[in-house]
Amino acid sequence: MGMRTRKDVQRYLILRPVSVTSSAGQPQLSAALKERARQEGFDPVGIACLPGSSRLQMRTAALQRWLDAGFQAEMGWMAAPRRLDARTLLDGARSLLAVGLNYYVSDSRQPNSLAIARYAWGRDYHRVVNQRLRRVGRWLETQRPESRWRVCVDAEPLLDKAWAEEAGLGWIGKHSNVIHRQRGSWMVIGHLLSTEDLVADQPAQARCGRCRACMDACPTDAIREPFVVDSRRCIAYHTIENREEQLPELIKTGMGPWVAGCDICQDVCPFNQKELPSSQDPEVQPRPWVLDLSAAQVEQWDPATWDQKLRGSALRRIKPWMWRRNAASAKSVDPPTLFSSEIR
Repeated sequence: MGMRTRKDVQRYLILRPVSVTSSAGQPQLSAALKERARQEGFDPVGIACLPGSSRLQMRTAALQRWLDAGFQAEMGWMAAPRRLDARTLLDGARSLLAVGLNYYVSDSRQPNSLAIARYAWGRDYHRVVNQRLRRVGRWLETQRPESRWRVCVDAEPLLDKAWAEEAGLGWIGKHSNVIHRQRGSWMVIGHLLSTEDLVADQPAQARCGRCRACMDACPTDAIREPFVVDSRRCIAYHTIENREEQLPELIKTGMGPWVAGCDICQDVCPFNQKELPSSQDPEVQPRPWVLDLSAAQVEQWDPATWDQKLRGSALRRIKPWMWRRNAASAKSVDPPTLFSSEIR
């Protein structure tokens, strides 16, 4: 599919009037807010109240242990103190709307091509989710003029996966991604902090059980224990964040075809194995080149080509020299663990 236009997106999003009376209670406002979010293409949606349940406190403590172990590698921003308390991000915050945007499409990359993580096949999700949530926030202002809100998408210092779990979007799997029972883990998440007292949904219940498919499939053993990913061993981290001239030998040995992120732990998840709905959202459809990329093509990228191919993409974080570095180390066949009999 080619570049998406604003008209493509407008045709996809059907915006019907959603309103509540000024005297309506918070249950009505909460329901209307979630419906307005669904009109922006978000599904699932849920609400949580601040400061959160005891589970949220458990996730916060787990973050500190993860940081103390050095598993964040060079991602120093993960230690931002405000990440420990969402109330510091918006004065008077009392609740948040959590949303998921399904990015799974049924397209597949060509055999023997280099691999790019699915979340980055389409337009930069930071922009997509931010723009749509801001429209939801402006709608909330029309219903409650005195309310204040703030959008948080990934880069903001919010414990986003924990809050998505708290709002009932899904549970955090052993690979650290949020899993929805029907939609699997192929979704990006965003949050709208609000000063309104909204009605919270039930937190999601974990359903991984004894399954360890993601742990067994990781070719670099990055999932050190359930729910704990060591970024220093993670292919996704090194292909996107590592600014060193050379990748570690462990990563080179295990990366297979992955040059921009890695989906191995999600590919093998049982909740992603069943037939999933393929998103028709124009902004998550793959750019044709991401499904048929070769090392020879990457080697020929000059700055202008890089700029043209990655305009409006989350993958601009990977600079041209990093693409060449990654492609030079990648192999155009999948690592053995991905299709091993133990995890099928």
